[in-house]
Amino acid sequence: MAPGPGCTSQITMLSGGGGVGGGAGCVESSTSSESAMEDQNGDTVGNLNHNIGKPPRDHSVMRHCTSSSWLIDPDCINPNEPHTPSILFELESDIMIIGLKTTSEEKSEFSPKLRSGSCSEKGPKQYMEDEFLCVDILREHTGPAVNLPSPAAFYGVFDGHGGVDAASFTRKNILKFIIEDSHFPSGIKKAVNGAFVKADHAFRDTSSLDSSSGTTVLIAIVLGRDMLIGNAGDSRAVLGKRGRAIELSKDHKPNCTSERLRIEKLGGVIYDGYLNGQLSVARALGDWHIKGSKGSKSPLSSEPELEEIVLTEEDEFLIMGCDGLWDVMSSQCAVTMVRRELMQHNDPTECAKALVAEAIQRNTCDNLTVLVVCFSMDPPPKIEIPRAHRRRSISAEGLDLLKGVLNGR
Repeated sequence: MAPGPGCTSQITMLSGGGGVGGGAGCVESSTSSESAMEDQNGDTVGNLNHNIGKPPRDHSVMRHCTSSSWLIDPDCINPNEPHTPSILFELESDIMIIGLKTTSEEKSEFSPKLRSGSCSEKGPKQYMEDEFLCVDILREHTGPAVNLPSPAAFYGVFDGHGGVDAASFTRKNILKFIIEDSHFPSGIKKAVNGAFVKADHAFRDTSSLDSSSGTTVLIAIVLGRDMLIGNAGDSRAVLGKRGRAIELSKDHKPNCTSERLRIEKLGGVIYDGYLNGQLSVARALGDWHIKGSKGSKSPLSSEPELEEIVLTEEDEFLIMGCDGLWDVMSSQCAVTMVRRELMQHNDPTECAKALVAEAIQRNTCDNLTVLVVCFSMDPPPKIEIPRAHRRRSISAEGLDLLKGVLNGR
């Protein structure tokens, strides 16, 4: 468990070894990496009954931002600053990125350089139940016997509830279970699936811990040119792709259509958005007072949803955060903020701290944990907007907020 707010920082280059960060504070690390990534088209319906002032979390525009018109996210506009190209987005064909290679060149030459920063704070809650883990050089945890591609890294966010036991146990053991799986590293998806289930059962069997506590789990594993995102719960991974937000995980809320159908098929019920009237997520590790005995089919699943991705030069950074961030901020707003911060100081730790501070400013009601992983040592390139093609329109999210104001919400 992170011991409370506060920030420390360290920098670890590939030539100097890796670092592991956990607990409260802000940690920065750097390492060279090659990985690969592609877009995900999620189908989460999500909750449409948002609290006042909260942005929608599941709109397709927020997911991919593929409209041919410029999208201005009102969630991120500072009234004291003029609108700049950093908060305007359009199709790739209408944007000129200075210094970028063609698609064929980037496929053969692009070599990501990983730099990560993290920040975790208690926020307004009485207790801190979040945990996180950053392993920049995975080889130091596997030994020479495991044939790993180079580079290899691991990042995880664990949002606990009902106590810190489940989150703390998972942070300490999930990577070990992945590495020890017989399918690792060649069958990484099977290894991750097996590790989630094994960690869940091992937590249940540890008598010294409170098995009624639970945790969501969001991980990112880099193996050579491949990156795998695994998620169980409502933490979220968002890719910054030339300034656009691409969600790489789904929020597993009970009201999500696919989750609701699965829950109801297994005999579960949803009361006011809560699974069996008790839990606001549809997937989590722990919570054995809901799951019952081991081996039984439970509406609360510990199975992760996986997405394998391929990085290109268009992909600038990855944001991993617990729902304390996403409850008060859209994915596009977070990407806009991080990109703007990187262009100013090029420091992922400061980006993570800025997101946490902004969420607190917006009156989040939860703990806050944010990881920012950059894919280049350089700041994001400037986006040149051809004046002849410049068009502006309000985004779907802005339209929704405007309707709320006009309707007196």
